[in-house]
Amino acid sequence: MIRFKNARIMTMCGSTDIINGELWTDAEKIAFVGTPTDEQLKAARFEKEYDAGGCLLMPSFKNAHTHSAMTFLRSYADDLPLQQWLFDKVFPMEDKLTGEHIYWLTKLAVLEYLTAGMTACFDMYFYPDDFARANIECGFRAVMCGSVSGGRENVKRLADCMERFNGKHPLISYRLGFHAEYTADYELLEAVAQLAKDLRAPVSTHNSETASEVADCVKKYGKTPTALFDSLGIYDFGGAGFHCVHMTEEDMDIFVKKGVYAVSCPASNAKLASGIAPICRMAEKGVGLALGTDGAASNNCLDMFREMFLLTALQKLARNDAAACPADTALTAATVGSAHAMGLDDCDVLAVGKQADIIMIDLAQPNMQPLNAIANNLVYSGSKLNVKLTMCAGKTLYENGKFMINADTDEIYAKANEIITSMK
Repeated sequence: MIRFKNARIMTMCGSTDIINGELWTDAEKIAFVGTPTDEQLKAARFEKEYDAGGCLLMPSFKNAHTHSAMTFLRSYADDLPLQQWLFDKVFPMEDKLTGEHIYWLTKLAVLEYLTAGMTACFDMYFYPDDFARANIECGFRAVMCGSVSGGRENVKRLADCMERFNGKHPLISYRLGFHAEYTADYELLEAVAQLAKDLRAPVSTHNSETASEVADCVKKYGKTPTALFDSLGIYDFGGAGFHCVHMTEEDMDIFVKKGVYAVSCPASNAKLASGIAPICRMAEKGVGLALGTDGAASNNCLDMFREMFLLTALQKLARNDAAACPADTALTAATVGSAHAMGLDDCDVLAVGKQADIIMIDLAQPNMQPLNAIANNLVYSGSKLNVKLTMCAGKTLYENGKFMINADTDEIYAKANEIITSMK
């Protein structure tokens, strides 16, 4: 077992309250949280002990929407609106990608995720075998989301991936999904709905990211993307909508009724001028909220601290209300909400029997002092520089600025630069 002692612990079990005590892990799971008795300590056998020294232990962040291997397009196509950015810059470059590219570019993303306290991503991209291999080698948890587009024939890939990746490795899972309404034929949407019904499985997709996307869908089908998906039965078993910037009241009601999570990506939406998602209104209605970074091509930083701050700050600005979207809302979305949106129900909180996906936050830093309200400090003044340790499935992958992923970081950086240079 591994022992963390002298710690402040934010379990996220229903609140952001903090207790003082210890946390023990046994293999990939949490074995104890609280204050141990003398008898428990005498009986325990620890292979490693951490003296937290008053640092904070909390559930790791989960990145509920990203395209990990888009790291190769970081700072490549900035300062453009989404449709021009996507169709003129991103898609042509993505056509040049290979599986080997995905492998190295994913590893680059994993390094960045770990520095920001993330232990899992909900990834929609290409070459799933190479993506899975990179994450497994790094010891990182990944949920793959189907990204099919085009015609009905492509739904077979979804069924194949569901069979091929689920239940085969503890760190890897796969969920039904397609890229977006505007890249899918109607027949593909029908086929996805039928597959979801056959498998009784949730479906996730980009949804209502821009005003033009919604307007074009209404013009084409007479319905918003959410209403269209609902009419086909795509959301009958839940799922997630990525971005959800331009949502109607009816759209939100559908999300509540069908148990669909709204995954906000505030940095990407702001940078691409897509708009500000109605997070407060969705929260008022009871929509499940999660948080993601999107890919490094549009963000450009894979940093959950920045996402949490922007989530709250943009809501306050949009509502002209400094009390809108308190810190607890953002912190819960980045941890518990994201875990549930990804189907990682055993990775959501710090409790006995849950997966040991844990981060240690260094509170002995200027931006964390004084300790008036630690949850508020994390959201309003927190930084990835405060991440002292990142543990996934009971294994420490990042500690005090060093990676423990059995990979040469210099090689990863060199490969990423080689890849983008070869494409230009």
